[in-house]
Amino acid sequence: MKKVEIYATRFCPYCMRAKGLLQQKGVEYVEYDLDKDSSLRPVMMERANGGRTVPQIFIGDEHVGGCDDLFALERADKLDTLLNG
Repeated sequence: MKKVEIYATRFCPYCMRAKGLLQQKGVEYVEYDLDKDSSLRPVMMERANGGRTVPQIFIGDEHVGGCDDLFALERADKLDTLLNG
């Protein structure tokens, strides 16, 4: 399974929803908490091609986008393929 990374904040409902989907699927992920370390925000924005909102999700080297993008992949039956790539 590819490495999954998520940039998030503590009380963001979209972050919680995205992490919930990953947990439901049994996917382990690395979470970067922007509340605890604000120096990660510029790193996130560079990796996400300027994306400022959270969550920003990466699977392997691919920038997936945010929560809605993650759920769109799941609805299209493409998330498992991307994860197991």
